[in-house]
Amino acid sequence: MAGPRPESLDLVRRLIAFDTTSRLSNLELIHFAADYLDRLGIRPVLVHDETGKKANLWATIGPEGPGGVVLSGHTDVVPVDGQPWDSDPFQVVERDGRLYGRGTSDMKSFIAVAMAYAAEMKQARLKEPIHFAFSYDEEVGCLGVHGLIDHLKANDIRPRLGVIGEPTEMRVVDAHKGGRSYVTTVTGLEQHSSARHRGVNAIEVAAELIGFLMQVQRDYESRRAPGAERFDPPFSTVQVGTIEGGTASNIVARCCTFRWEQRSLPGADPEEAQHRLSRYVATEVLPRMRHIHAEAEIETVLRGAVPPLVPEAGSPAEILVKSLVGSNATEAVSYATEAGIFQSAGVPVVVCGPGNIREAHKPNEWIELAQIAACEDFMARLIGRLSA
Repeated sequence: MAGPRPESLDLVRRLIAFDTTSRLSNLELIHFAADYLDRLGIRPVLVHDETGKKANLWATIGPEGPGGVVLSGHTDVVPVDGQPWDSDPFQVVERDGRLYGRGTSDMKSFIAVAMAYAAEMKQARLKEPIHFAFSYDEEVGCLGVHGLIDHLKANDIRPRLGVIGEPTEMRVVDAHKGGRSYVTTVTGLEQHSSARHRGVNAIEVAAELIGFLMQVQRDYESRRAPGAERFDPPFSTVQVGTIEGGTASNIVARCCTFRWEQRSLPGADPEEAQHRLSRYVATEVLPRMRHIHAEAEIETVLRGAVPPLVPEAGSPAEILVKSLVGSNATEAVSYATEAGIFQSAGVPVVVCGPGNIREAHKPNEWIELAQIAACEDFMARLIGRLSA
């Protein structure tokens, strides 16, 4: 397989240079992509969030009408804060057959390759359209893609299938876990630390709740559901990501907040951990807190929910993508993507894209040049398959 084309590499570099960390706007990248497509005679539609500071991009190449293949990717990336990078995360560095930079693997390389082939898609005699779907805020709960789904419904756009270009090393993934993320806030009562018995220490309560969630995790590990062996690990999981609270070591902490998530196997109860935590809070923890301070509170808020991708053997997406990558196998992954949201909207989908998820979210994130070339081969085969 030959190395990547200059057009693809140039677009990877350009897209990485936009700092689209989820807490920031992605409009510079989206406007760049829109202008790029517009110069090719492809008319993109931007679907903004309610603030106008972020946007999805939808573009159709080829004949109007029903059907078509969606190529979907998210434009946001996770933070680099506190990570020991060896180079500027937002400037691509090529070394030893790899490209280093935030988003190289997850997942701007897929978007770059799709854009690099847009001119060929435009020139081809496509029998059905190819749709680009570039979204915002995937990394914080797949928030933006819902606006794209609403756009499809409002305009009666019915794609035949979709490919979510998350990093799978161009393997075909037909199943992934669902995810739900939460923020739990404990409000206690401040007090001088010498009289801790008169206060309610929110940090200590939060630690107890986290310990309870770890017991839920141990319960998950003891179960084995049919088909779970396809996943790594082969069970649902609970994980606490951040915790913050307190003022000083000699003050009983009034407030503590921790963020956590549940990742559930397809078919498992996605709300089990939250329901069990709520019962424990109501029956065990909160009464103890309010015995000291009647206004003590524990609140858990859902931040985001992503449905699992449920395997659909023989779906149009599976058949097409397996033939394009030359494989008869499908795999399951433990991370969540926008695939479950497209599937819930009636679009058969698989996950297939360049790079390896093990390199995502880490310092010195990288993708092999060979993976970009493999994605190019996929795009070329897709154009050939859909052409008259």
